[in-house]
Amino acid sequence: MEGWESNSKVVVDGREIRELVENKEAFSSFVDHKFHELDRDRDGKLSVKELQPAVADIGAALGLPAQGASTQSDHIYSEVLSEFTHGKQDKVSKSEFQEVLTDILLGMAAGLKRDPIVILRIDGEDLKEFVESPRFEPEAIAVFSQLESENAPLRECLKRALQQLTVEHGMPPASDPLVVSKIVEPALSEISANQLEQPASQEAFLEEFKKLLNIITRRLLQHPVIVAHTENTFDGSGVKRLLSNKFELDKLLDSVWREVPKDRHHKSSKEYLRVALDSMAPSANLPPYGAVDQVDAVVNEAFKMVQADDGKIVDEAEFKQALTEILGSIMLQLEGTPIFISSNTVVHEPHAPSTSTLLPVAAPPNGQEQ
Repeated sequence: MEGWESNSKVVVDGREIRELVENKEAFSSFVDHKFHELDRDRDGKLSVKELQPAVADIGAALGLPAQGASTQSDHIYSEVLSEFTHGKQDKVSKSEFQEVLTDILLGMAAGLKRDPIVILRIDGEDLKEFVESPRFEPEAIAVFSQLESENAPLRECLKRALQQLTVEHGMPPASDPLVVSKIVEPALSEISANQLEQPASQEAFLEEFKKLLNIITRRLLQHPVIVAHTENTFDGSGVKRLLSNKFELDKLLDSVWREVPKDRHHKSSKEYLRVALDSMAPSANLPPYGAVDQVDAVVNEAFKMVQADDGKIVDEAEFKQALTEILGSIMLQLEGTPIFISSNTVVHEPHAPSTSTLLPVAAPPNGQEQ
């Protein structure tokens, strides 16, 4: 278990992953097991096709959408696959698999140490406390005033209002399909259907909203929901730290330059700058491109400012200079307007056991699963 705090909260900070990788005997056994699961044809090597489940798991752990869902993030999946295959191999040996997996898992552990994930067990207690507190009525009135409630049926107003509540209120994400099917819709069914179809006045809304939340509280007590909560602030400090450390920056630039494709004159296209930037992202405390829309916009602006998308062929010095300028632009933008990201994701109960999960997973609080 990682970072137990209480019966309703677990902090996943990467410690369990680090401990696994650093325990040579345990990690070797872990790799043997995962390699065997992935090696479907039992030839002792992993094909590109056999690696796909592992790549998908890594992408999910990085917070990326599924492959094919975003052109911006698909190239990251390609890069992960390329890490295993070195961009050209058709098959990957167990030792190569272990080497790359070690680097990836340690990178993830470092990211979790910097930005831990909090696993919350939403069981109705906090929601009950909110409903019974003096702040319920003024907050409910404020929520109602923000709804476009004119002539809207009460049912729609209540649904929209639920989406304004957060885990801080004790409410799991109300738009999540599992929460809708197991919590919200059954709770609404306990309220008079005729009442729900009536236009929503403030008085009726307050009365029925309180009633609905009390029903939801009861259902959460019976069916607790596990939520993964993350918070990240991208303020440019990680980029600044990297740029101020010339030794680390030069070492990183050398590393990414070695990996980019080059022509016979040892030059490369600027089109590889995005791939190179993604390779540097963990060291600059930046998310992978495609993971956070607001940061993507900052990166796009940085590329535009230094004309990095013109596709020109450049030499090593020009390539590194462009990357440095991009990082500088990103830093200045984030320092001026920091980006705060907070997300709450329901941890769904798997429909079938995963055969490819590459990460040791912390059990939900109290051993509950949703």
